[in-house]
Amino acid sequence: MRITKVYTRTGDRGLTRLVGGQQVKKNHIRIEAYGTVDELNAVVGIVRTWSARSGAAPEVVARLDAHLHRVQNDLFDVGADLATPADSRWPNMNRVGDREVERLEGWIDLLNDELPPLQEFILPGGGPVGATFHQARTVCRRAERQVLALMDVEEDVGDGVMRYLNRLSDYLFVAGRWAAKAMNEPEFMWTRPDAR
Repeated sequence: MRITKVYTRTGDRGLTRLVGGQQVKKNHIRIEAYGTVDELNAVVGIVRTWSARSGAAPEVVARLDAHLHRVQNDLFDVGADLATPADSRWPNMNRVGDREVERLEGWIDLLNDELPPLQEFILPGGGPVGATFHQARTVCRRAERQVLALMDVEEDVGDGVMRYLNRLSDYLFVAGRWAAKAMNEPEFMWTRPDAR
């Protein structure tokens, strides 16, 4: 793929094109869904940047970076999937599904095994890396809600995207905790109202 021109001017009228050429408004539910996935990808990029600058042990940074680089590529595939209506799909089009979900589950299990059990809800934080993991998690949950809304009106959206985003938000939570522990950053627990 070669992109030679960035601007098309169709956006000046609030319009954009889906894969296959169909023109829709920029506030179309499909655009909201894959636009939020794109936002999530950008936040994951911020997590990677903070991690690289954290001063953490090289093996910690390398482990997180390997995971997050893969996640960013997956999210690009998710966005492409959401941007492609059923009648514009092609044979063997890459769509996230079982393989990607199982990979996330494996990472979650490995990281979670290295963490103390949760005793209470966690307040978002845990240093710059942990905090941006939490931010990514909340954007991921919003993407889930928007994909679900799209699935309510468009039957062509497969459940692989929904399962992937659901598992990804779990991964982002666990990875945020793991990063805070590995980087010696404190986590703060929610305090019940009667104990404040």
